[in-house]
Amino acid sequence: MKDARIHDSAFIADGAVVLGDIIVGEGCSIWFNATVRADRESIVIESGSNIQDNAVVHVETGFPVHIGRNVTVGHGAIVHGSTVGDNTLIGMGAIILNGARIGRNCIIGAGALVPQSMVVPDNSLIIGCPGKILRKVTEEEVQTNLHNAAEYVEEGRSYKNDKNKED
Repeated sequence: MKDARIHDSAFIADGAVVLGDIIVGEGCSIWFNATVRADRESIVIESGSNIQDNAVVHVETGFPVHIGRNVTVGHGAIVHGSTVGDNTLIGMGAIILNGARIGRNCIIGAGALVPQSMVVPDNSLIIGCPGKILRKVTEEEVQTNLHNAAEYVEEGRSYKNDKNKED
């Protein structure tokens, strides 16, 4: 199994598991008790993205994971063998199944289930189980997603600096 390649500026919290063929980009953060496991395929997490507490990012044979830039994967969410476009919010407890393709600037509502192989167009708000497109995301919501991702970059830097002071 390949080793994870983690950018020097990324923050990996205590208790988080990052295992296998993974690339973690600049300014990313993986928070407490999150699991990012690439034992059968690869995982790419692009710059500025965050994987919050207790979230799971995992692969399946034939289903790698690609998470774009400035993506927030909320607390307890599951991203499994799927693709998530830039500037997207995956709400708390949402589940994204194998082969799903989430576009750019999307919001996947808390607790939503994106079924296997669903293609979500750019700028979509998805809610429900199974997930359905409710409407287009507003420009204000896109900016809020970007702002939240940027806050997590700063929070990760702060935690990383505090951790380095302790070492």
